[in-house]
Amino acid sequence: MILPITAYGHPTLKKVGEDISKDYEDLDLLIENMFETMYYSKGVGLAAHQINRAIRLFVIDPTPFVDEYPELEATRSVFINAYITKEEGKEEEFEEGCLSVPGINEAVKRPSTIYISYYDENFNFHENKRFDGIFARIIQHEYDHIEGKVFIEHIPNFKKLLLKGKLRDITNGTADVAYKMLIPRKKGKR
Repeated sequence: MILPITAYGHPTLKKVGEDISKDYEDLDLLIENMFETMYYSKGVGLAAHQINRAIRLFVIDPTPFVDEYPELEATRSVFINAYITKEEGKEEEFEEGCLSVPGINEAVKRPSTIYISYYDENFNFHENKRFDGIFARIIQHEYDHIEGKVFIEHIPNFKKLLLKGKLRDITNGTADVAYKMLIPRKKGKR
């Protein structure tokens, strides 16, 4: 089932995600729906926050980048209760976008290597697993979501000021988007 994407400005995107257990209700279906939603929306990653659930869960499929970055494995991955344990390497700049912030792409600097501990979809534990390059970047972008952050928090304030109108349009639901979005409720309205 394709789910609506939580739009920038929605309070769920600001919450730190909660750990979940393998008994989380309909977890397999949720993961399947997240992948379906991500593919439909033409993303390479999707965090549970982006479907209005403040839990420590995100999915990734870097297949669209494989031609440009042959070192990538075209592997669907699920990260549950993930925690980055170490970052290293030179910070590299790359233009990022986000399904919750449609139509905005900005250069973001991130470390080139990360180590992360997490559970996969079968609740097998992976301790301090190393990821490099574009895969590490995608993970860090989605990891930000489960920490209650969006990628534009990494850009300079003057650029945020330049984007103020576009961000307002996203929050108000007036941005042109090819998928359904969950728009924040206005204060005082039901």
